[in-house]
Amino acid sequence: MGAGDWSVLLAAALAAGWVDAVVGGGGLILLPALLLVTPAATTQQTVLATNKLASVAGTTAAVLTFSRKVPMNWRLLAPAGVVAAVGAAFGAAIVSLIDKDLFIPIVLVVLVGVAVLVTLRPTVGVVMGDPPTRRRITIVVVVAAVAIGFYDGILGPGTGTFLIITFATLLGTEFVRSAAMAKVLNLGSNIGALLYFSATDDVLWLLGLAMAVANVAGSLVGSRMAISRGAGFVRIVLLVVVFALVIRLGWQQFG
Repeated sequence: MGAGDWSVLLAAALAAGWVDAVVGGGGLILLPALLLVTPAATTQQTVLATNKLASVAGTTAAVLTFSRKVPMNWRLLAPAGVVAAVGAAFGAAIVSLIDKDLFIPIVLVVLVGVAVLVTLRPTVGVVMGDPPTRRRITIVVVVAAVAIGFYDGILGPGTGTFLIITFATLLGTEFVRSAAMAKVLNLGSNIGALLYFSATDDVLWLLGLAMAVANVAGSLVGSRMAISRGAGFVRIVLLVVVFALVIRLGWQQFG
């Protein structure tokens, strides 16, 4: 790859870190960039693995930033992160065996539903709902960790977005707190997938580490903006990212 290719990927990693920290969906930017720039002989697993290396760094930075300002239930979120890691590792292990075209139509339907929900219910994620029971919180977080962690290992884009929407709609948390919780589970799923890909020697380490630095920079800016500007700002970015995901995946499926 030439200097121009590196510049494209570092810029994509920076933008992906910002988007991912605010509402998730950084893979929407970084994965297509990797597919565009890396040689045609690069395998699907190598692209996903290198993306995960950058994502782990950026998500770690976001978790640290959010945890300083947003209350975190670590007794629940830390084990859930481990569960998400296991789910993602399992997803990564079978990614080569599954036709991802089977998943894309399902994801598209879910994303359209998310867009409709957030548009028609402007208070979701902006106004705190009634406090859920501890049992409900535990069930929602653990099920989300398993299901969305598995999805992250297989495909990836929109993982953080799905987590934020899940917490906002099912637990009544506002978007900033939902984003903080989502980053912990997303960090777990990223680590799980990266560990599997590392064991299979699929990571382009030099490229991934360079993108990781850019991803961290974008993530620090994004998480601080989410905290300072509040749930209304996150809601707007969320809608933009969801519509972009629908267009991107729709083009991939039907274009």
